Amino acid sequence: MAETDKRIQVVCGRLDMLINDTSVPRNIRLGGDKAKVALMDARRAMDVRAATATSILDELANDQNIPMHARTLVWNIMSQLETLK
Repeated sequence: MAETDKRIQVVCGRLDMLINDTSVPRNIRLGGDKAKVALMDARRAMDVRAATATSILDELANDQNIPMHARTLVWNIMSQLETLK
């Protein structure tokens, strides 16, 4: 369980980078916050939390207004989320 908690902390840290980046459009930052809330929802099973966050991030990555550096960060977060499933 401790390993999973570490991975969640790393993912949340990266999501915070996305959320706090003012060069990223507001809808992308709000989506990052929504993904973080979904990931931290302890009432759900870990696989459901990770899948929900991945789904939200996938929508963000396909947004045409997302800057390339933010898209790369989203892809990185998504790949880390895959290890939580």
